[in-house]
Amino acid sequence: MGSKRVLLAATAAVVAFTLSGCGGGDDGGGAIPRAEDGTGSTPGSGGSGSGPSVSGKDEVAVYVEARRAWVGCLRDNGIDAPDPDANGQVDLGDAATLKKNPAYLRASEKCSTLAPPVPKEIERRLAPKLTPEQVRTQFAFAACMQKNGAPDFPDPEPDGNVYGDVTWDSTTAAAKRAARDCAPIIGDPVEQGPGKG
Repeated sequence: MGSKRVLLAATAAVVAFTLSGCGGGDDGGGAIPRAEDGTGSTPGSGGSGSGPSVSGKDEVAVYVEARRAWVGCLRDNGIDAPDPDANGQVDLGDAATLKKNPAYLRASEKCSTLAPPVPKEIERRLAPKLTPEQVRTQFAFAACMQKNGAPDFPDPEPDGNVYGDVTWDSTTAAAKRAARDCAPIIGDPVEQGPGKG
């Protein structure tokens, strides 16, 4: 819930795609180190999202074509939307203004089934470049969470980011306790008192 959103944002574990109000959906090399024990796991072994089994440039091409279809639908419904860029991103202007525009809201709803999930390759391209110190912090935070009550907390990839669908149960008492205990690692103040989060 609230603590999940704060933690994922604070740790840069999930890349949030702000497509200027657009409704968006969602490979690498060797083994992915596990935060807890330093071992590796095979890339693509989970959380890759739905859709065709494509990778790299093919995955991107499929995504960009799907975004073009989504933009075409918006245009057919009265919205002057620009073509997507090479990464499928569409600049529709100020998101706050769009959310108040009834015509955009209607068009967005009509076209929602055409909005594809963002593929992992696009997430990688748009992810923040973390310093070595920040990468170490992400691994330390994930290890702390996993050892202190949130064993399903996601491991970062070697660049410190997490890609694909990220699911972990932040609602248990143990996970909330882990979030409080591990918050200092990422520089978050520890919440005090009952009933928070």
